[in-house]
Amino acid sequence: MRSIDDHKKISDITIPGTHDTMALHGGPAAECQVWSLADQLRAGIRYLDLRVFALDHTLYIMHGVVYQHTTFTTVLSTIRTFLEQYRSEAVFVRVKPDLFDKDKVEGMVAELIAGDQDVWVKSVIPRMGDVRGKIVLLQKDGFKLGIPILGTDKKADYEVTHIGEKERKIETHLQEAERDCGGGDYVVLSYSSGTGIGTLEGMFLTPKRVAEKIDPWFYGYLNGLHLRKGSCLGIIAMDFPGLDLIQTVINLNPKSIMF
Repeated sequence: MRSIDDHKKISDITIPGTHDTMALHGGPAAECQVWSLADQLRAGIRYLDLRVFALDHTLYIMHGVVYQHTTFTTVLSTIRTFLEQYRSEAVFVRVKPDLFDKDKVEGMVAELIAGDQDVWVKSVIPRMGDVRGKIVLLQKDGFKLGIPILGTDKKADYEVTHIGEKERKIETHLQEAERDCGGGDYVVLSYSSGTGIGTLEGMFLTPKRVAEKIDPWFYGYLNGLHLRKGSCLGIIAMDFPGLDLIQTVINLNPKSIMF
């Protein structure tokens, strides 16, 4: 992100991210990524989707009921280590309270980051120069720290029973993203991820099997996409993205604001 103009609003940038960033454990039905957090960051991922469960005095990283063998504190440490080495970058983090006692998560996160000048918790849209070297929190639903998210996904859009139908939904969501990106006090978020688990027709479509079909198609689709001059797509969260797909998302930015 070093070549992005310091005056550019972060809501005007197209950003590669991962859906359920830390879902590396739990078997085919639960796993959404294969790379560690450090490897994702080195590959160019700049948006992280964290499912957080508060129990006693600890914030655990989950995917549903599956513990992902790490905590929010450890995730913060990994991000900070990355940003200490790459001060030109910013990492965007959505915290989604999970399971029960969801109302405890925000307060515990606030305690963890209290007084930390390298974590952006304001709701106003910053410019790139404001957040270099920082963690930028994003807010949605029951979590109110950080910049608001405008999601293009509708309820149950993550459910996949037919790959072709999922492709059409992604196209629709990105059209909406281009329309809304940079247009308000929010960051637009879209997903290419999905699963058939929990449906009858798509019961064998695990996140990995969906990604094996969607990611190659998505790579070709994005490479053939012609955005309007000055437009953007916001954050695109993916399952199992490879280096080529991540770079393709980055390349959607104008050459003047390449990462």
